[in-house]
Amino acid sequence: MTRIFRPVQRVLAIADKEWIHIRRDSRSLILSFFAPALMVLLFGYALTMDVKHVSMAVINHDRTILTRQMLERFSHNEYISVHSYIDSYKDADVLINSGEAVMVLVIPSGFTDKVKTGTKATVQVLVDGSDSMSSTVALGYVQAILAQFNLDVQKKALADIGVTGMNPAVDMRNRIWYNEELQSKNFIIPGIIVIILAIISALITSLTISREWERGTMESLITTPVRPGEVMAGKIIPYLVIGTFDVVMTFLVGHFIFDIQIRGSFIELLSLSLLFLTGTSALGIVISSVTRVQVLSIQAAMIATYLPSFILSGFIFPIKNMPLVIRGVTYLIPARYMIALIKGIAMKGVAATLLSTQIIFMLLFACAMLFLGMKKIRLTIPD
Repeated sequence: MTRIFRPVQRVLAIADKEWIHIRRDSRSLILSFFAPALMVLLFGYALTMDVKHVSMAVINHDRTILTRQMLERFSHNEYISVHSYIDSYKDADVLINSGEAVMVLVIPSGFTDKVKTGTKATVQVLVDGSDSMSSTVALGYVQAILAQFNLDVQKKALADIGVTGMNPAVDMRNRIWYNEELQSKNFIIPGIIVIILAIISALITSLTISREWERGTMESLITTPVRPGEVMAGKIIPYLVIGTFDVVMTFLVGHFIFDIQIRGSFIELLSLSLLFLTGTSALGIVISSVTRVQVLSIQAAMIATYLPSFILSGFIFPIKNMPLVIRGVTYLIPARYMIALIKGIAMKGVAATLLSTQIIFMLLFACAMLFLGMKKIRLTIPD
């Protein structure tokens, strides 16, 4: 019985020692407990994929009642804002180059006459392509508004000759699931939570072993009868407790500040978050064991977590659109699986059992990092 409890006692002793380090280092304490919630609050407001109030200038060479009616369509929506009415392409060039307008709508003279005679009338849209994503979305708004205006004009022309009651051949009825209002915050906030937890957990644990070497306390630890697995467990337990607190805090911020609803089981979500934090925290300990220098550990942890989690997790950029080689690399990014899990459980209310593939891959990552960490923790004095 004593043999069973001795490893547990050693693990708890190492964990208690790590708690002392955390309490003494006020900067790490603030980073651990308060930074995740503050970062979710900051990035939740700053990062949005919604394209609204796109600034548009107008060159109207026709200036008729019909063109004014068409331009009125652009004035009563939240997507397009008419910035100004200008007279020439030179003015359009100035507005686009200065960033005051994203696009310019050019209505040529004779536009109304062509519409009334049934001749094909054209308008020109000048778009600033330096921000291709926003410009593409904004151009889609303009095309939708003009398409509806074109349909109304055709209906009126048919009504004038006595043709009424024309119905479209296909009537589409939309029904949006899970994100009914199509608000980007509903998928951005969960993704931000995962990215921040990945960075913070790896960042704070990357100081554990390197701090021991720099302060000279690793030699004292080596003289004790501890094993690498016990050191690994003792070092990681305090940060999993902190991580649990961070998970709860970030979801509280998401719920009460950004109105993010958790439709599935929060217990399942919390359990899977602990599995995710185990893998990322173990990654930080692996980095700390290899570098043995705190500054280098922090730099390596940032490189290993921030860009891969942000770019290769499917959070912003769809994985299926990436080259085949890069898609293979994404399987090594734990944030990829956690983002899929958090969207499935929180947004869709899916049970964790239906997301077993992501859970298995995340479990494999955590086991691999724990195993690698135990191999890299060397309880011997280097030559």
